[in-house]
Amino acid sequence: MTKLSVNINKIATLRNARGGNMPNVVNVARDVQKFGAQGVTIHPRPDERHIRYQDAYDLKSVVHTEYNIEGNPFDKFLDLVLEIKPTQVTLVPDAENAITSNAGWDTVKHRDFLREVIAECKRNNIRTSIFVDPNLAMIEGAAETGTDRIELYTEAFAHEFSLGNLKAVLPYTQCAIKADELGLGINAGHDLSLENIKFFKDEVPHLLEVSIGHALICEAIYQGLEHVIQQYLKKLA
Repeated sequence: MTKLSVNINKIATLRNARGGNMPNVVNVARDVQKFGAQGVTIHPRPDERHIRYQDAYDLKSVVHTEYNIEGNPFDKFLDLVLEIKPTQVTLVPDAENAITSNAGWDTVKHRDFLREVIAECKRNNIRTSIFVDPNLAMIEGAAETGTDRIELYTEAFAHEFSLGNLKAVLPYTQCAIKADELGLGINAGHDLSLENIKFFKDEVPHLLEVSIGHALICEAIYQGLEHVIQQYLKKLA
C-alpha cells in the first residue's frame, strides 16, 4: 500500500488568519493519525505564514507515525531539522516569496550542494527525499546526490488530468521505473486529490508515499476529515 502523509499547512493558515490557536495544529495532527493517515507533513517557510517553526517542535512528541518536514535547506531550516530529527526531510527549492512549491531541483546543477546537505541529514539518521520534476536526467542526477528517495512534483500531471489528458502520467511512470532501477524510493505530491489519486497510484509503480494537503483539506471542508482520509486510504490500497 502507498502511504498517505497529510500536509497540515492549511490548518495553520486558517489558525494564523485570526490569531490564537484555533484550529489547533497539534490536535489536528493527532486526529489525522487517529483517522488512519500514516504520516504528517509540514512545510515551514521563512516568513512562517502558515506552519511556524515552533509548530515543528510542538509536533515532535505528537507524531507517532512518519514525521516529514519539507523545505528549502536554508541554515535556519536545516538547524530545525537536525534538532528535531524527523522521520524524513524533503528538500524543496522554493524561493522565500513563493506562494507554493513550483519547481523541482536541478539535481545536476546543485548536485554538490545537495550531496552536502543530504550527507549531514543521513549522519543524523534522517531519511532524505528531494523534490524533482518528472525528468529522467533529474532522476539520474538525484541518484548522484546520495538521497534515499525522490518526491515527484505532480502539478503538471494534475492539471493535465483535469483536462482529460491521461497520457500526462507517462513521464511519471518512466521516472518511477528509472528511480527504482537506481535504488531510489519514490514519493509524490502537489495537487493530488481524490479525483486523480487512484489513477496516479495505479499508473506509477513503486510509489511509497504521497503527501497531500491543500486538496485534502478542501475536500474535508465538504465531506469531513475522517471520511476523506478513509477515502484516500481505500484508493491507495
